[in-house]
Amino acid sequence: MVNKMGITNFQLSRDSFGRLVLTAEDGEVHVGVSPVRAFPIQAPDQGISLVLGDGKEVGWIDDIAGLPLDIRELVQDELEGREFMPEILSVKDVSSFATPCTWYVQTDRGDTEFTLKGEEDIRRIGATSLLVADNHGINFLVRDMYTIDKNTRRILDRFL
Repeated sequence: MVNKMGITNFQLSRDSFGRLVLTAEDGEVHVGVSPVRAFPIQAPDQGISLVLGDGKEVGWIDDIAGLPLDIRELVQDELEGREFMPEILSVKDVSSFATPCTWYVQTDRGDTEFTLKGEEDIRRIGATSLLVADNHGINFLVRDMYTIDKNTRRILDRFL
């Protein structure tokens, strides 16, 4: 990891309150750092900024895969705790093709159902990805609408 100030070697740990602590090679300690993905959908494991509560960046991770295992696990645990965006693997059924309607989906976190309030709650992200927001504000990701099953694609096409 290299930040704008030239930190190349560092330690990452948790303090007794569960906060992430970054200790730079020069001994400077930053308590309460949070990892933030620069590109959460297109490149979720690359370009991760380590920021303080006031938004000041104190570190940068080019790629999670390049981190030592113990630090990688800390970063991934922190990211998972802050982010909740289930990925839709397939749409099993919808209650209606008019909104509001209930969607019955299989996600990477299990089967669920949610209410789609309106077609405007489906947003394109990049060339192939979609974000579907439910009536509670939870965003569901369709990573690549061109590689999902035909039934799911047919349903999505009706709403787009």
